[in-house]
This record gives sequence, structure tokens and C-alpha cells, in this order.
Amino acid sequence: MTTRAPASSESAPVTNTPAVRLTGIRRTYGSVVAVDSLDLDIAEGEFFTLLGPSGSGKTTTLRVIAGFERPDAGRVELGGSDVTRTAPSERDVNTVFQDYALFPHMSVVENVEYGLRVKGVPRRDRRARADEVLERVRLPGLGARKPMQLSGGQRQRVALARAIVNSPSVLLLDEPLGALDLKLRQEMQVFLKELQRELGITFVYVTHDQEEALTMSDRLAVFADGRIEQIGTPAEVYEHPETEFVAGFVGVSNVLERGGRLLTIRPEKIHMADEGASLPSGDQLEAGRIRDVVYVGMVTRYVVELDSGGELVVVRQNLETSSQEVLEARDRRVRLGWRPEHTFEITPHKEAHEQ
Repeated sequence: MTTRAPASSESAPVTNTPAVRLTGIRRTYGSVVAVDSLDLDIAEGEFFTLLGPSGSGKTTTLRVIAGFERPDAGRVELGGSDVTRTAPSERDVNTVFQDYALFPHMSVVENVEYGLRVKGVPRRDRRARADEVLERVRLPGLGARKPMQLSGGQRQRVALARAIVNSPSVLLLDEPLGALDLKLRQEMQVFLKELQRELGITFVYVTHDQEEALTMSDRLAVFADGRIEQIGTPAEVYEHPETEFVAGFVGVSNVLERGGRLLTIRPEKIHMADEGASLPSGDQLEAGRIRDVVYVGMVTRYVVELDSGGELVVVRQNLETSSQEVLEARDRRVRLGWRPEHTFEITPHKEAHEQ
């Protein structure tokens, strides 16, 4: 029996006044609809991620929240107040960009102080607050340096410090780690999540990186074609994708058509055994031939052509096998099995937006 995924509306609903509420947001550029009929509530103190490919509408949505873009239709609320027509500078939000947007002629501490200076905070007070925030982002003693004297990760933390020094209610982050190398990006993911927990500020984070979204978010919204395909916790979205697009975009997923229905199963949920070998009782079973083998270090991906039609990708950890051993599995006959509760029916992508 195939299990149906839970509805997105059941995923940690926002019960109190949300930090951000978008209602019926539509934004077009000529004939291009960037965001269409979008409704979204983000809870106070939540780390919420807008995830999707380029052109999906996630960055436009962030810019609508910031006030950099005015929607053609709909309403933007921050903390229960309508700010749809409020200037960006008058909204209680700050934005961190991928390119840092630091002033190169100013020192680190002057960059961090800038927003306080604009607000007329006395010099002594703003210096004390800037030093405190630099300590919080683990950059003590670097206030006198210029941005170009810092590493990419340090510059990104200066940009964060400048954004949080005013204690905004909502911090908007537009692909802030995109310019960093993989190791530093992973370190910054952990740092950002810890910082958000310490501050208690609502973070709205834009990324196209699925691993980043799954690692950092309390909840996330998956965008496609200007609309939200699914909202939920990382585990809900990964384990129970509701549409064909979500299943294919968030991680790697297998999609099979059986009896006129689309079913999805994650590669790591599939057991694989040589032909004739036993598999756990109760598994749904398929037989096939290993068409391709991809060795990627810690795991190996096997592409299996099924006798019943279609193919499945299976992932196995390389606990005791060498690369030579796994590559020799090509063309081998195998049996595949998985527990029924790990299979979910999904909506075809084209039908997901039909009214």
C-alpha cells in the first residue's frame, strides 16, 4: 500500500502573529510572472528558507519583503503591520547580500557602525555596540582592518555584524554563502544557525542549495515557477515530497509510474541484493540489472534497469568495499526491495499549478 504525504498546511503552522505574512503576492516584469498568488506566514524567531532554482521567484519574494520590490497585488505584513507601501529604510528588516556590499574605504568597525551613525546614535554608544557585535560574530580585534584585508568568510561575518547591530526584527539573507568555497560554506552554515539561535531574530534565507536548506532551516518553502510547491520542516519535505518537482529537486529521488500513479522512493531507502538472495520480509520487490555504477567516495550510486520498466537509483555506503569491487557490479542481476511506508504518491509537476 502506498502512503500519501501529509499536507503542507499541517507543517508547524504559525499560530501567533507571524513575523512575516505575505498574502496574495503577485509580481510581474512585463509578460514574465516572477511571483504569482503567493501566501506565506513565517513565525517569529524562525529560521525560514526560500529554496528553489534560478528564476523560481525566491529572490523576488525576499525583495518584496525587504521593500526593494513593490508587488503588483497583495499585502506584506511585518509583525502584524501592513508595510506593503512602506520604504525599505522604514521597515524593521536588514538584508545580507552574497557580495557583502561593504564600504571598501571604511574600516571593519566603521562598516558595522554605519547604520547606527545614520540613526544618530552617539559615537561612544555605537562603538561599544559595534565591538560587542564583532565579538558575537567571532571577529574580536579586527575592527581597524579594511574589508580587503579579510578573508571571504570574515567579510561575510562583517556584513552579518552590520546587519544585526540595529537588532532588526527580521534578517533577510540573499544567497550569503554563494561566493565561499565548500568547506568554508559548511562552516558558515553551522555558524549562522548558532547565531540565529543566540539572537532569536527571524531569519529569512534564500538559497538554491538543497543541502544548505536542509541543514539550517526550521522550515522551508520550495519554489518553482513563481509559486510555492511545498512548505514544511526539512524532514517533512525530504521524506514526504508532495510533487514531482519537490521529489526531484530536494535531494535525489526515484519516481516510478505504476497503475497511472506517480510514486517516489529515496535511493537510500532501497535494499539491494544479488539475484536469488533474500531481502527483508514485507518489502515491495523489483528485479533488474545494474546499468551503471557511480563511485563517489563514501557512497556508491547504482542505476538499476527494472524488468517491469523504468529504473531506480540505489545508494549504498562503502563500508568495507573498494572502488574496484563496486565498479565490477555493472551488468549484475539484482533484486531490490523497500518498505511500503517509504513509498509516497506525488502530484505531477504540470498539474501542481492547475486551478
